[in-house]
Amino acid sequence: MRLTVLVCGMISAVPYQGGATWAVLQYLLGFKRLGHDVYFVDPVARTALQPDGVSLADSHNARYFRAVMTEFGFEDSSALLVDSSRESVGLSYDRLAHIASRTDVLVNISGLLIDETLLERIPIRLYLDLDPAFTQLWHFALGIDLRLAGHTHFATVGLGIGQSDCTVPTGGLQWLRTLPPVVLEYWSVADNITLDALTTVANWRGYGAIDHDGIHYGQKAHSLRKLIDLPERVTDRFVLALAIHPHEAADLDRLTSHRWELVDPAAVAGSPAAYRAFVRGSRAEIGVAKSGYVISRCGWFSDRSACYLASGRPVIAQDTGFSNCLPTGAGLLRFDTTDEAQAAIEDLHRSYVHHARAARGLAEDWLDSDKVLATLLEHLAAAP
Repeated sequence: MRLTVLVCGMISAVPYQGGATWAVLQYLLGFKRLGHDVYFVDPVARTALQPDGVSLADSHNARYFRAVMTEFGFEDSSALLVDSSRESVGLSYDRLAHIASRTDVLVNISGLLIDETLLERIPIRLYLDLDPAFTQLWHFALGIDLRLAGHTHFATVGLGIGQSDCTVPTGGLQWLRTLPPVVLEYWSVADNITLDALTTVANWRGYGAIDHDGIHYGQKAHSLRKLIDLPERVTDRFVLALAIHPHEAADLDRLTSHRWELVDPAAVAGSPAAYRAFVRGSRAEIGVAKSGYVISRCGWFSDRSACYLASGRPVIAQDTGFSNCLPTGAGLLRFDTTDEAQAAIEDLHRSYVHHARAARGLAEDWLDSDKVLATLLEHLAAAP
């Protein structure tokens, strides 16, 4: 059944982040592969326009938006929309409203689209949570409005949300659990390793930590600090495309003194093409999760790790509970402690070809957008 699907996500509010862009593109390209009519709206606050005081049309945000939409064939089916206004780049507001009036399914990533005129006629309005544990804690425990109201369905990439060993409140909602999709045709098996290192792309701190019921739900900084001596235990290089503020001087000194090599994510992963080249050129991923994901056992699995796996690059990932749902041990190696991370790296050395082949196989079996998104649509049709 051919559907009209409207996807809302953030690409341009903080432009030149290739990984964040791909997280949204996997849904756009994936639904399009399934044969659906796909449209995209990218809401941006006027205060987020760069540089300050510039018009939407002349902003860096709009330049990035146009480049990405043109590169992937959505230049005639997308809109960059200023919040609480009718001002847009790409599709006009009136055209967007007409499309919304005949849309079958809205996929509203993080509830970014709040325009009632666009929302009110869409029968299935899915809130898609890409930041499990933090979304639920902010909204249900701390009373911060995460824009859940107005949606008919709720889904999360937290594979443990609602499970007995997960500490995260569900708010009485039925959360559909879904894996991050990867569009395999864009992430074929890579040929050459151009960066012989364990790599990842990350933010040191995305936002503040949460303390609730005596539990500290921290950021990636809190997890990496506990793994600080890992590079000194093995012979591998560790290269992090890490967004970290220069004022974090003590942590920067500790990272570099313990052999973590830091590169600028804007330089190596600032566009979809650069991000893809960085991932595919790496030997493997060292996946470090926010400590809040780990301690909550929310089951978060990274869309970035999905890209490594699809490229035939093994992933060594800190376990958030995803191992209850995904097969590990070949291609995807999990760890809880520094000792386990070291053991996984040593295992990777012993059987790299085996792990590389298994990585692609896992992506094909579990993360292929054709399967993930078709299943999601089936669940939306079946769920009340």
